[in-house]
Amino acid sequence: MNLPVFLLISKDPGLRHLLQTAFPQSSIHSAGTASEGLILLAKISPSLVVGEGSPHTLVPLLEYARQSPGFPPVVAIGDRDSVKDAVEIMRAGAADCLTKPILLEDLQTAIARALHQPCPVPSFSPHDPFASIISVSPQMNLMKQLAKEVASSDATVLISGESGTGKELFAEAIHRESPRAAGPLVALNCAGIPENLLEAELFGYESGAFTDAKRAKPGRFQLAEGGTLFLDEIGEMSPMAQAKLLRVLENHTIDPLGDTRSHKVNIRIVAATNEDLLARIKAGRFRLDLYYRLNVYQLRIPPLRERLEDIEPILLIFLDRARKERGCRIKTIAPSTLAVLQKHDWPGNVRELHNVVEWLTITCKEEMIEPRHLPASVKTPPSTDNLSLEPRPSLLAFGLSFQEMEKKILEEALKKTSGNVSEASRLLKMTRNTLRYRMAKYELQ
Repeated sequence: MNLPVFLLISKDPGLRHLLQTAFPQSSIHSAGTASEGLILLAKISPSLVVGEGSPHTLVPLLEYARQSPGFPPVVAIGDRDSVKDAVEIMRAGAADCLTKPILLEDLQTAIARALHQPCPVPSFSPHDPFASIISVSPQMNLMKQLAKEVASSDATVLISGESGTGKELFAEAIHRESPRAAGPLVALNCAGIPENLLEAELFGYESGAFTDAKRAKPGRFQLAEGGTLFLDEIGEMSPMAQAKLLRVLENHTIDPLGDTRSHKVNIRIVAATNEDLLARIKAGRFRLDLYYRLNVYQLRIPPLRERLEDIEPILLIFLDRARKERGCRIKTIAPSTLAVLQKHDWPGNVRELHNVVEWLTITCKEEMIEPRHLPASVKTPPSTDNLSLEPRPSLLAFGLSFQEMEKKILEEALKKTSGNVSEASRLLKMTRNTLRYRMAKYELQ
């Protein structure tokens, strides 16, 4: 496989180092000026040009590029954070325009997009407890930040979200980031244990407490002493177990079955549910007082369909693990395939995406995943059984031109994000500089 060849036009040695860090498996040739870059261009035939400068120096290079067949894409780096300069550079034909200071992730993303390649596999610090939660979306990054903040306290945490969104990963990361990290993390799936055994699993029992109790057994509360108890699917807990859990949260004591004494416990509780607990409270299936005891600090993990930008990095991490563990030959994913994945509703969330990757590692015999390689469950549109049969109005019915519609979309995104360009660009799934270009086009502030 040929290594990518980059032509860097810049006098800044730090930029070359950043580019080398972003793409370590690449060959980089440097030129100090645009004229020197054009001379070097004919000799090396690079895959991409990274050019730093003002419109005065970059626009002639870009105009030459547009007139030259086979000229590589250009990622421009502006001298200053100027919307006017960015608009001029983008109009001249730049694939993207960044401004200093440049973040490594932004440079990787801009170059990968210009080369029509997937974003590089994210790298994470092995010392970060939240490293296993892969995300680039602002929604998930906010949840991770909130989880890090609560981890340092001893507050009870309630994690809500659909099945497969990563609630258990958050619970584990909170424990490992907390002062209780040296203690045990004990997990219990409340939905996976029969109701008549759940109390015994939670609180333990003494010998002879019931017919089959041949010897005493500590419960999960005792096993978690000094650490964290993770109660998954808390909404499935029986009314009796709910009452006993409430007492633990109030008094920090447990009553093992068959024991006449109460025992103090020193634990932190992290609970999770994919149920609407308020709806269960209205139905009389969950205690209101227990809900308020658990809901000291709530984290809602968004489903995958609400953070489509996370699909690519998660998939790349799964593929990277498959290559290391099983020698999987798949190396990348076609943009058309990613588009299909982003149209899927993902009812099983990240767990479903992992299953799709597992299926691909078995069935796909090529280095790039094409749409034809995807399982039928992903390629098939969702059922319309529950959808309204009334015809949806055409956008043309509003009597707006394409430009007017585009302007309204931009205005709505900026209003929703209170004018935050970075947040609006993420919402619209475009780069910040592309959004700035379009804002300038419609004279939006």
